[in-house]
Amino acid sequence: MKVLVTGGSGGIGLALVKQLLEQETITSVTATWYSNMPALQHPKLNWQQLDLSDETEIAALMANIHQLDWLINCAGVLHSPQLKPEKSLSQCQAASFMLSMQLNALPSLLLAKHAAKALKHSQSGVFLSISAKLASISDNRIGGWHSYRCAKAALNMALKNIAIEWQRTHPKVCVAAWHPGTTDTALSKPFQANVAKHKLLTSERSATLLLKRIYQLSPEQSGKFWSWDDQVLSW
Repeated sequence: MKVLVTGGSGGIGLALVKQLLEQETITSVTATWYSNMPALQHPKLNWQQLDLSDETEIAALMANIHQLDWLINCAGVLHSPQLKPEKSLSQCQAASFMLSMQLNALPSLLLAKHAAKALKHSQSGVFLSISAKLASISDNRIGGWHSYRCAKAALNMALKNIAIEWQRTHPKVCVAAWHPGTTDTALSKPFQANVAKHKLLTSERSATLLLKRIYQLSPEQSGKFWSWDDQVLSW
């Protein structure tokens, strides 16, 4: 099987790439990075630099990938010098909101658009993006983090839409969202103080659980939102 991992240089992404390379059924892994290319090298691994918010770059990447079985998007941004999770409406800024949408929601739509041809003839296709439980509207109890919640909710809607369309055009591909729990990565580092140690997952553990879930997916499950603990979450 041939696999593409976008956001492959991040905590979960890199751990997943390493585990995929150990799978005998995986014949090739293309993984993308944005600012820092990992040192990891392997005969089955092909690193590609990619800006996931640039449709031209995504189209160019996919033009060279003619057959694909799994596309796993591990990219996402919670905080950066330009992004800070808002604790109140007074902290909301239009530019930050649009940037979060551009980095967290838009890439999956663009990837699906340009990977559709490569995935179409897979006999066990998977298109999966890492989301977040706080994107669930029905599960929202405490509010806050407006831009990030909205962007991840938009991501979920995009995945649901893709799943519905691909039931007709890509009946052998499963489209899914996956919540990794709180994982010990740079994304969650500033927000780990109130997380119980037994609930803080390592990147390796998250990648193991993600890979387990992917192997269990089938086209009949397309359009679902999974959690690291095997729960099906409400959109």
